[in-house]
Amino acid sequence: MSYFDHAATTPINPVVLEAMVSTMEDVYGNPSSIHQFGRKAHEKLEEARQLIASTLQVRANEIVFTSGGTEGDNMAIIGTAKARQSEGKHIITTNVEHPAVLASMAYLENEGFEVTYLPVDSNGQISVAQVEAALRTDTILVSIMYANNETGVLFPIAEIGTLLATHSATFHTDAVQVFGKITLEPKALGIDLLSISAHKINGPKGVGFLYQRGGVKLSPLLHGGEQEEKRRAGTENLAGIVGLSVAIQQLSEEQQRMNWERYQGFNQLLFERLKDAGVVFEVNGGKAERIPHIINLQLKGIASNLLLMHLDLQGMAISTGSACSAGNVEPSHVLEAMHGKDNPSIHQSVRISFGLGNTQTEVENLAEQLVALTHRLKK
Repeated sequence: MSYFDHAATTPINPVVLEAMVSTMEDVYGNPSSIHQFGRKAHEKLEEARQLIASTLQVRANEIVFTSGGTEGDNMAIIGTAKARQSEGKHIITTNVEHPAVLASMAYLENEGFEVTYLPVDSNGQISVAQVEAALRTDTILVSIMYANNETGVLFPIAEIGTLLATHSATFHTDAVQVFGKITLEPKALGIDLLSISAHKINGPKGVGFLYQRGGVKLSPLLHGGEQEEKRRAGTENLAGIVGLSVAIQQLSEEQQRMNWERYQGFNQLLFERLKDAGVVFEVNGGKAERIPHIINLQLKGIASNLLLMHLDLQGMAISTGSACSAGNVEPSHVLEAMHGKDNPSIHQSVRISFGLGNTQTEVENLAEQLVALTHRLKK
């Protein structure tokens, strides 16, 4: 089996699993308890928080542990809207965001907020000028993803952060697909809120964190205990949080650089093999800057669902888009936004995403299968 769907989720790193099992066996106290079992758990919790904070060059109390990217996005968007609604009810986002963001926006629209959805161009990109033109005095939040989860296209986050430095709007970015791939320093980028999920970096599912810059106002989504400085009620998932911190430890700046170069090599190898075999293809978002571990590949005249099925039978896992839309027969909202609803490319595109464990031999085999299947399915 060859797994090429790392943008959906990643296999857990054995080192992470070992640390989690050890935590569940030996550190079972409640971090909020004052006896020695609780203190030991609390110490582990704060060690993980400090490690994550140092990675981002932020303060430890600016890290709020969550159940993952979806909760982080909801907490950032809905929490900001509720906390700042007396200042205005206008929000800016894009039309290619993750469903966790778009669903939060839809909820807020029903609550009386006004949302401006910036359209992307045919390369899946937006411009800083679009954000600037959409800004109003009553804009309280700008939420724009760091990189698209279907195409890998990178958005101009640093430039948007600079623009918003002179505006009162809170700036949130869903950085789930880039964390662990590039160095992130939210303060330097002008980011106020940044959401992360562990299972995208070979950590466990069901845990993540939200960076909340000091002074940024959020209304809590969950009500109950006083965990996470009253920002997120509920006993912390300590084993998961430890797993998250250990997964981060495996991704030094040098390792991230090596991974980036390796995935770029996989891109080049795949494209060269397809070109040499005469396969007609395009890369959705290929003219924009993108993260190399995600390729959204359009194979002319080949139905994406049929291609996915045949590759699955050959033991190769790819995707037709966001895992959060799995089982949904609706076409990709990202590709529709890029190319239009009637463009055939929407039904002829697959997502290939690389990660831990993938080898050059696997990519060569994938290329061979794509060539063979393309020729066979066209016949």
